[in-house]
Amino acid sequence: MAAGEPGRLRGYYFRFLPQRPFQSLSTQETASRLRQWSMLGRIKAQAFGFDQTFQAYRKDDFVMAFFKDPNVIPNLKLLSESSGQWITLGTEVERIEAINVPCTQLSMSFFSRLYDEDIVRDNGHIVKCLDSFCDPFLISDELRKVLLVEDSEKYEVFSQSDREEFLFCLFKHLCLGGALCQYEDVLNPYLETTKLIYKDLVSVRKNPQTKKIQITSSVFKVTAYDSVGMCYPSTKSHEQTFSYFIVDPIKRHVHVLYHCYGVGEMS
Repeated sequence: MAAGEPGRLRGYYFRFLPQRPFQSLSTQETASRLRQWSMLGRIKAQAFGFDQTFQAYRKDDFVMAFFKDPNVIPNLKLLSESSGQWITLGTEVERIEAINVPCTQLSMSFFSRLYDEDIVRDNGHIVKCLDSFCDPFLISDELRKVLLVEDSEKYEVFSQSDREEFLFCLFKHLCLGGALCQYEDVLNPYLETTKLIYKDLVSVRKNPQTKKIQITSSVFKVTAYDSVGMCYPSTKSHEQTFSYFIVDPIKRHVHVLYHCYGVGEMS
């Protein structure tokens, strides 16, 4: 292979898979929840295929090749800061950062400690607290407190390694929402939506030896930079602006979950 061959940078070649549906984001129920959380129209999942064996230790090469690929450039979507419209990346990526996100959780029982610690009542209602701010988020209940306030008494309910799990990250993003997020009074909509999206993005298989279900996907939180600075997922950094690459090494698919913090669709 010639080094300068377009689209074959470091051996990976990608193709866009527009026909891959992400039902979890398109059901009526999810759409109405995302609207309430001010994320509708600002969150998107896309799928791409690739042609080489994926090796996790070469993740940086993989992600850089992705941004340079002629099938990715016209298809990868992001939100324009100025117009609020979906656009493609009209700039040359010079450097990337791909942070490994652990993805080992197979059960929503991971969140049952929220009930045990009186963050959520047995009937599913989230326990309220006095309003405070953890910029830019308003904290008016124990759930947001456990997600955001590091010196709160119940922060330790989730360890540092728990908080790094992709399942936790997804849950936290949905709980915090967009700029005009209307918070839920009960936990279930957050749990249900987290589960739907997680199952839609992450691949599992049964281990032939142990017969146990195991996750086969690798997950990375991705940022890209051009000559000026950060260009993807946005030019502005925010806790709720993110792009996760979920790589299935067996099917050779990469799912991109993207959200840009702002005011979601209202009507």
